[in-house]
Amino acid sequence: MLRSYLRQRENLVTSASICVQHMQKALTEMNVQLANVISDITGVTGMAILRALVAGERNLHKLAQLKHKQIHATPAEIVQSLEGNWREELIFVLRQSLDLYDFHLAQIQECDRQIETHMQAMESKVDVSVHPMPPSRQGQKRRKHGPRFDVRQQLYRCTGVDLTRIDGLDVQTVQTVLSEVGVAMSHWPTESHFASWLGLCPDNRTSGGKVLQRRTRRVVNRAATALRMGAWNLIRSQSALGAKFRRLRARLGAPKAITAMAHQLARLLYRMLKFGTAYVDKGMEHYESKYRLQQMKWLHKQAAAFHLQLIPLQRGPE
Repeated sequence: MLRSYLRQRENLVTSASICVQHMQKALTEMNVQLANVISDITGVTGMAILRALVAGERNLHKLAQLKHKQIHATPAEIVQSLEGNWREELIFVLRQSLDLYDFHLAQIQECDRQIETHMQAMESKVDVSVHPMPPSRQGQKRRKHGPRFDVRQQLYRCTGVDLTRIDGLDVQTVQTVLSEVGVAMSHWPTESHFASWLGLCPDNRTSGGKVLQRRTRRVVNRAATALRMGAWNLIRSQSALGAKFRRLRARLGAPKAITAMAHQLARLLYRMLKFGTAYVDKGMEHYESKYRLQQMKWLHKQAAAFHLQLIPLQRGPE
């Protein structure tokens, strides 16, 4: 049931984004370059200007006064971006697209209420009053069209662990993964089986004892897609997972690094759900020092193979 609700919500978000594209196209055909001075036309300033336009307001200075205080563009720049031809048929298209956008937003809110009701009825694995939810990880941002209720608390109550503590995984990513795979990991004997089912493992196709290719299987899985998106979110993460992703990206390239990190995220998620253990980030410095020690061991091994000896340089006085 949760899977059906979330897929419907995803369809509604997609439909709302299409309406935004139609609004932007109508503005472009009217030669209104509002997007050049406002990064998001669906924000507070953009929606206020669009609603005033479809209501019949044509005074550019009055429209410019609707800007929010956080907008860096000056009223003069907004007035200049609004200079265009107010064709009646394009205003009609803009009005209908705006109405459809509002309709889809209302449908998303109704879907969120249904999801909240269903999640509250799901079985609890932990008593929140006895074992309160741990503090949220630093750097988590709320998505623009994210649910309006406390999804993180409901996920913690249903799973018994806070999966959002894993760097790269936000509440909506975890919610998508759990809606596709469930909270019981008994279907997969090991974490390797789980990662293979997601299509995040190399598929070594052999013929005559020779490996033909090692690329992953082509699996259409929403959970795997969500984990890949979570892996890409590690690009600027100041954590051990973020440091590993950046190293793999430099060595293997972005596509392979994303798959490799999605594989590790799947393993971490499996362990937390099956064994109820909490995730602890040891930090980027710990990972870098560990990687440096591994490199030193490899260098000593290579030197010994050539009957050589590594001698560290003595740093002189500074």
